[in-house]
Amino acid sequence: MQRLKEIAGASLLWRCLAAIGAFCSRLWTGSAIVSRFLAGANGNAARASVFARAAAAVRRVWCAIFAKLKLDKALRNSIFCMPWLWCAATAFLAPLISTMAALALVGVTFFSRALTFGRDRDRAFASSPVTRWTLLFALVYFASIFTSVTVSGSLKHGLMHVAFALFAVATLQSLNTRKSLELALRAVAVSGALVALYGVYQYVSGATGAAMWVDKEMFTGIRLRIYSTLENPNVLSEYLLLVIPFSAALVLTSKRAITKLFFAGCFGVMAIAMLLTFARGGWLGLIFAAAIFLVMLDRRFILLGIVGLIALYFLLPDVILQRFLSIGNTGDSSTSYRLYIWLATLAMLRKFWFTGIGPGTAAFNKVYPLYSYNTVSAPHSHNLFLQVMCDSGIAGIILFLAVIFSSIRALAAAVRRETDKKLRVYQIAAISAIGGFLVQSATDYSFYNYRVTLMFWVVVGISAALAAVPAASAARA
Repeated sequence: MQRLKEIAGASLLWRCLAAIGAFCSRLWTGSAIVSRFLAGANGNAARASVFARAAAAVRRVWCAIFAKLKLDKALRNSIFCMPWLWCAATAFLAPLISTMAALALVGVTFFSRALTFGRDRDRAFASSPVTRWTLLFALVYFASIFTSVTVSGSLKHGLMHVAFALFAVATLQSLNTRKSLELALRAVAVSGALVALYGVYQYVSGATGAAMWVDKEMFTGIRLRIYSTLENPNVLSEYLLLVIPFSAALVLTSKRAITKLFFAGCFGVMAIAMLLTFARGGWLGLIFAAAIFLVMLDRRFILLGIVGLIALYFLLPDVILQRFLSIGNTGDSSTSYRLYIWLATLAMLRKFWFTGIGPGTAAFNKVYPLYSYNTVSAPHSHNLFLQVMCDSGIAGIILFLAVIFSSIRALAAAVRRETDKKLRVYQIAAISAIGGFLVQSATDYSFYNYRVTLMFWVVVGISAALAAVPAASAARA
């Protein structure tokens, strides 16, 4: 490998490309667009916000109660005062256990976080723009339960989503050291590999999948779309988009050969599983995530990416190529089905744009049939952004976009200033994971599966922690 680098470095063409890439990089990095985007991403405003002041006031009262009851000494070595451990356990187990078991772990993490804040009065409350927007989004989403067209039908769905959104804040507070962050990232990668491995086993063993997932008339070569523990191939692809970039980052940052080989295996089995989902939205998301990852690592990968995409056309099996090239083909039942649903949802939002119709399938099924085209039935809008607006109205979608924007801006600012190469790769992986997931979300309602919803908010919390870790690393674990 070193020899190849030396040969490439001696090449006139390579040096010219490197010079062009470096020049473009300097222009982009110093541009007004980038400077404006990154302005205010340091979190100083968030630390001085009303949320931070309110949290500090509650914290003082909570610590006083703990000191009065002498709970700080009684809980000194308790496992329940290790929120980083419960947070990592939740990230690891979420795709492997039932939704209610995952919710129980979320509750234990909240409890552990509360105990830690009361026991250790010197521990700082990590404030960031992501915290502020996430709390506001959770508040609006909670309120949308009570403005729903069916309050009882929206209650469970709404409360689950609020709890999982708040878990992002708990994740940021819990993963406040480099060691705890790396533990969580490794847990995510290993868990993803186990989920993917089971999916590959389904394909090899010839497991029976639901016929509705494959258009047999158009794709005769697809005998099975794997779904693993997540019960749906599209849901599996959404989950994999959140974890594949972190496995790639661990391959690049691992120092020991055996560790690098292990995470390369994790990455490989997840990539294979992504192909076997035959989820076109997932493939698009993965291409987008890979483009972000490689270009942010080194701008010279732009040329390599173009060559790679051309090569894929000739190297991919016909069944995969046929499936990918069918994107946008309205002759495909899946594409036409989504198109009709999107049109009906937009028509519905013209009336319910302000408050939405309320969270959950029950609310959607109560209103959607009045606007459906060609009697097409659907449990949701098959688009994350449309569905968030359906659930919580214009305020909900604005705040959700603010969470995404603040997450990416904080990470981009951290990448720009970061001198630690290892941490920088993690930050780039987080941007890639969010970006790829959002591309897939334009073709499906990615929050339909609660465990994927939880993993998205886990990644949002990890992203905020990665952006803040230089300042947080000095804090105690």
